[in-house]
Amino acid sequence: MSALSATDAARHWLARLDEALSRGDAAGAAALFGPECWWRDMVAFTWNICTVEGPAAIAAMLSAVLPGVAPRGWQVEGEASERDGQIEAWLVFETAAGRGRGHLRLREGRGFTLLTTLAELKGFEEAHGETRPRGVEHGVQRGRRSWSELREARAEALGVTEQPQVLIVGGGQGGIGLAARLKRLGVSALVIDRLPRPGDAWRSRYRSLCLHDPVWYDHLPYLPFPDHWPIFTPKDKMGDWLEMYSRVMELDYWGSTECLSAARDEAADGWRVEVRRNGRPMQLRPRELVLATGLSGMPRRPVFPGAERFRGVQVHSSEYQSGEAWRGRRCVVVGSNNSAHDICADLWEHGAEVTMLQRSSTLVVRSETLMNIGWGRLFSEQALKAGITTERADLTLASMPFRLMERLQKSVYEQVARIDAPFYDRLRAAGFLLDFGEDGTGLSLKYLRRGSGYYIDVGASELIANGSVALRSPVSVAEIGEQSVRLTDGSELPADLIVYATGYGPMNEWLSRLVSPAMAQRVGLCWGMGSGTTLDPGPWEGELRNLWKPTAQRGLWFHGGNLQQSRFYSLLLGLQLKARLEGLPTPVWGQPPVHHPG
Repeated sequence: MSALSATDAARHWLARLDEALSRGDAAGAAALFGPECWWRDMVAFTWNICTVEGPAAIAAMLSAVLPGVAPRGWQVEGEASERDGQIEAWLVFETAAGRGRGHLRLREGRGFTLLTTLAELKGFEEAHGETRPRGVEHGVQRGRRSWSELREARAEALGVTEQPQVLIVGGGQGGIGLAARLKRLGVSALVIDRLPRPGDAWRSRYRSLCLHDPVWYDHLPYLPFPDHWPIFTPKDKMGDWLEMYSRVMELDYWGSTECLSAARDEAADGWRVEVRRNGRPMQLRPRELVLATGLSGMPRRPVFPGAERFRGVQVHSSEYQSGEAWRGRRCVVVGSNNSAHDICADLWEHGAEVTMLQRSSTLVVRSETLMNIGWGRLFSEQALKAGITTERADLTLASMPFRLMERLQKSVYEQVARIDAPFYDRLRAAGFLLDFGEDGTGLSLKYLRRGSGYYIDVGASELIANGSVALRSPVSVAEIGEQSVRLTDGSELPADLIVYATGYGPMNEWLSRLVSPAMAQRVGLCWGMGSGTTLDPGPWEGELRNLWKPTAQRGLWFHGGNLQQSRFYSLLLGLQLKARLEGLPTPVWGQPPVHHPG
């Protein structure tokens, strides 16, 4: 099929959809979809992030939301494409509240997948380009204050005589990126973090830490990395970029500020948040509270019998800094995921005697392979040359329902296993336990389901394969002696250092600590989609739980994920916050029952 006829087919289908929606015919619109189909909506129709599957579910969603949404103006953006009988098209549309972008897949003339995302709110568009602010009014005016004087006055008033509309707890890339979105939307947002400077969360980690995602995947909103930026960013360089970004975007950021507690004030439809800034207690009164404390909760540090009598040093991976002090000494790393591999490699580079304890199987994929058949299609120089911008790449990822992604990723990781068979054979020969996810769906799904259980190989796997880093698998710690670690297989390892690369608790642990266990229970789990796999209990929800969308607690939001997710979803979360603060109708459809933590 030619590109022109593919475009005509997409236009024809959208015209029929537009006609059905305009007359409020939910059943007629749903009939345009095939028996197997998905509609993934991100705020535009549902004021939620949800996926509905099958014509009946699509009809039910449309029946509930159409009167308030009033969608119209559906148009194909650019030219559609066709491959293997499937037509794909980018599209734009409008609703009563805003303007949207989306993506359509057609099979045999019927809808297969449809993505609808809210891109901006009518009447509250971001100023840019021709609508950018002047910055200064020319002429002569008594009492005029300079830009720096206005910034200083703002800083002095914030939290004292002027309260932020949104308080963001957590000043990593997620909190900073969301604050930038809100700044552009004209929302007063304050970011607080217990560390002194933006980027310190990166600077404080172990010296060898480096992003395993490539630069094209990791841009922050509005300010992409320059084109000479390295493909994989070292941690301190990332920290400096975040600090620079916070200044350039003129964010209100309080470092050295610990959030002590938060309580809901229903009478004021807001929050009372107790903080300690530079040692001084203060109370903030935001309307909306966002926890951007990172995907994980508090460090999960296991308690093993005898740990209190160990004469050496025990640290969690979040506390580990460098192997410099451990040259020639015996080190045991408990765990086998990203941090464990990085720390083992760092210790080995400093001349330590290192043993990794692998307690369960781990997904390993080589960085080069992931670039070639994973990230590279959307996030690479080749993708940019093919016209795939960062925005287009983000929307392409969003256009894929998670259930459909599971199928596609199986074939990808079957290819990975074939390409790198000798690599995996060497790891298995060393005794390393491998998996590609419980159902073979690979890295992306394992990350989305549980946020752990994998390693992107940037060199440490060779140390395990060739025996430079000793491996004990599958074992755990039975008991800790004064100078040793006794294992569950009955053996014993002498040790001067034990590093617990044992991960983190769930994100809503922060809510339990800051507000109350009762509220954490009411809101439920964060992350996971109900796949029924390890650490991701069912039932199936089809979207990540509680992230970037309304929770069971009014005025409470969670923002987290990797740099790509933080960039993309920060706009959707920002638009939801802006709409509420402006008093726009935001009827939420499709909130699933809360899945309580065990």
